Amino acid sequence: MPTEPSGERARLPGGHAPTAHRPPHPGARRPEGAVTGPPARPAAPFTGTDLLDSPGGWPARGTPVGEFQLVPVHPARDLSLITTWMNDPAVAAFWELSGPPERTAAHLTAQLDGDGRSVPCLGVLDGTPMSYWEIYRADLDPLARHCRVQPHDTGLHLLIGAAADRGRGRGSALLRAVADLVLDHRPHCARVLAEPDLLNTPSVAAFLGAGFRLSAEVELPGKRAALMVRERMPRAAD
Repeated sequence: MPTEPSGERARLPGGHAPTAHRPPHPGARRPEGAVTGPPARPAAPFTGTDLLDSPGGWPARGTPVGEFQLVPVHPARDLSLITTWMNDPAVAAFWELSGPPERTAAHLTAQLDGDGRSVPCLGVLDGTPMSYWEIYRADLDPLARHCRVQPHDTGLHLLIGAAADRGRGRGSALLRAVADLVLDHRPHCARVLAEPDLLNTPSVAAFLGAGFRLSAEVELPGKRAALMVRERMPRAAD
């Protein structure tokens, strides 16, 4: 259940890695409730030195599928594993980073050498790395050109590495845990966002199972995305 960065975000400098134009991650149809009107401007850049409140330092969290922790990516240690995942056909169809280790390394380095608005992490479940995550500042991201954002909105991209870990409810459990971690450790963040391709119905279902709601359908470079939102406070009844 990979959820990939949009094509525009992937091509831009400043912490965003170069990738080829990507096919949709699941979905292309005319939306109900699509975003209309001009998108909100991105929030002014944060003036501190840590744009994401150090995701790599957040503690492990118990989940229904085991103890889970985000661990900062170190290319010297993790490049081979992440490259293997990127070459899995189910992942490559959406991330478009299949190929030699140098391609994965470029994607990671662009974030690690950037300004900190996107942080790559391994997801470690019961001591075993099994997923790759990008925690990013959605309000400072090109995503903000295409939909309304709020200051400190935090975005998620992820892939689950092994086929054996997919389709067993783990995606929803881990998404809920990571969203909880974001909201627990980023006090200024009121919303966690994601933008899986509408065609990626397993991914959209996993977000729904993790307490996200489908806020809108948004045209992004290379895909029509489901804008998934998890809010800090329960929504008032419509």
